[in-house]
Amino acid sequence: MRGTDSENDRQSTADEDPLPRLRRRYFASLVLLGLLFGSFLGRVFKPGPVQLLRVEPTDDGLRLWFDREPELYSQDVEGAVGMLFQAQGEAQNGQIELTGVRSNWRVQTTERGLLLHLVATRPLVAQWHGEKVEGGWRLDLQVRPRG
Repeated sequence: MRGTDSENDRQSTADEDPLPRLRRRYFASLVLLGLLFGSFLGRVFKPGPVQLLRVEPTDDGLRLWFDREPELYSQDVEGAVGMLFQAQGEAQNGQIELTGVRSNWRVQTTERGLLLHLVATRPLVAQWHGEKVEGGWRLDLQVRPRG
C-alpha cells in the first residue's frame, strides 16, 4: 500500500514558500514610504503664490513688479485692456496720461488671481514685455491709443 508520504519525504499538503509573499510586502511598503516622504517634501518646499509687489506708472504705460514670474492672460476687449495674473496682491488704482489721452487703471482681486484693467475714452492697444530682474520679475506694459 501507498502511504501519504511522497518519495522525497515531503508531505502531500506542503505549505507554500512564504519568501515571495514577504518580498512583495517589503517592496510595497518601501514604495508607500517613498510616496509619503516625497509628498511631505513637496509640501515643505512648495513655493507660495506669486505676489504683486508694486505698480508704477511710466511715460508710456505701467510697470508691475512681482516676486517671480506669474502666469499671464491678456486680452483687448472693445478697446480696453484686460490682463489676468495668477498672483496675489492688494487692490490698487490710478490714472496715467498717454499722448494726450487720460487712462484709468485698476488692479482688483478675483477668485482666479489679480485682474488689471486699463480704460480710456479712446480705444487702447497694449504691448507687454516681462523679464527677470534682481529680486523678482518685472512686467513693462506699453499702452497707446489705437489709430
